[in-house]
Amino acid sequence: MDTRTTIDTFIGYYRERGHHRLTGSSLLPPPGDPVLFTTSGMHPLTPYLEGRPHPGGRRLVNLQRCLRTTDLDEVGDDTHLTVFEMLGSWSLGDYDGPTSLRWGHDLLVDGFGVDPGRLHVTVFGGDDRVGPDHESLETWSELGLPVEETREDNWWSNGPTGPCGPDSEIFYWTGDTPPEGTPTGDPRWVEVWNHVMMRYHRHPDGSLEPLVQRNVDTGMGLERMVTVLQGRSSVFDSDGFEPWRRTVPGLWGLDGEPLRIVCDHLRSGIVVVGDGIGPSNTGQGYVLRRLLRRVLTRLWRGGESPTLSDLPGELIGHTLDHFGQSVGVHRVREVFGDEERRFRDLLRRGRPLVRRQSSRGPLGEEDYRYLHDTHGLPRELVTGLLSEG
Repeated sequence: MDTRTTIDTFIGYYRERGHHRLTGSSLLPPPGDPVLFTTSGMHPLTPYLEGRPHPGGRRLVNLQRCLRTTDLDEVGDDTHLTVFEMLGSWSLGDYDGPTSLRWGHDLLVDGFGVDPGRLHVTVFGGDDRVGPDHESLETWSELGLPVEETREDNWWSNGPTGPCGPDSEIFYWTGDTPPEGTPTGDPRWVEVWNHVMMRYHRHPDGSLEPLVQRNVDTGMGLERMVTVLQGRSSVFDSDGFEPWRRTVPGLWGLDGEPLRIVCDHLRSGIVVVGDGIGPSNTGQGYVLRRLLRRVLTRLWRGGESPTLSDLPGELIGHTLDHFGQSVGVHRVREVFGDEERRFRDLLRRGRPLVRRQSSRGPLGEEDYRYLHDTHGLPRELVTGLLSEG
């Protein structure tokens, strides 16, 4: 089952059950939202989870592209990406949590053909404020899946304040042996779907107030799900990355983790530019700048001959087409090229500065602050220059 079939199967399943498909999936959050980028499918729906009527009705389904920098240092492993897509379904005060869980089980087993014997779930087991999620516990027991109860791992919120509630996470066994252990104890259990029972609003003082409506919010990472359905060991081995795997190693002689990081960051950079963002020293533009400079830092460890202009237009176009973005290949090349020139200039100015600063001994916090505040050299760049010897 390829990426397109996975999307169509998910969306079709929920549309058959009366869900309205949302349009628009930009990385840019709604006006007034304090976050830099959309980080989950529910993010743009926060006002409707809190009770505002949605023009599409009370049952919604969507494919939302997301960007998270919190996982940046984990990119390169088997499951994490900077830009990814999230399949989601929502009940805005309509059907209950057990219905969502039963539909989820049905879609996984009968719709996607997942072996139920390789599934395990986790459920909120209660804390000193909220009791255990008995409804989910009973539902999963009726469906015959093993259940692990946790606390913090199964309480979902989109930030320090706002909608929140207990969640139930569905894991798939990726090991070569028969399933063993539990999701919190064995990394071979990979989370593929999260069902949140959005019942509370958390206030700044930490207190919880019941929402005016009981919602259900689910999120399935598309790339992870496709990886499972295709029997791959890594998101980078799924069909969505096939053009990258075929093209990039021959360009720059990369393999392993460096290849994964370069492919992820360039793909993410294309998507960010596709949503209208250019490099800058602050905000959204700084995220793009950081991604491109992390790529160049890796490419130039053996010298500064590799260039982003080597990236084929076909690969850029494939990424823009997949994410439904209308920005042209030329614009992406222009942004990447300008940022590469700036970074080359910064490196040439920075090398002697870092060499002189480090000649006095190991760099301390004051040295890093001086290099950043006076000369514009980020800590990550200084660390990279130090590793050059």
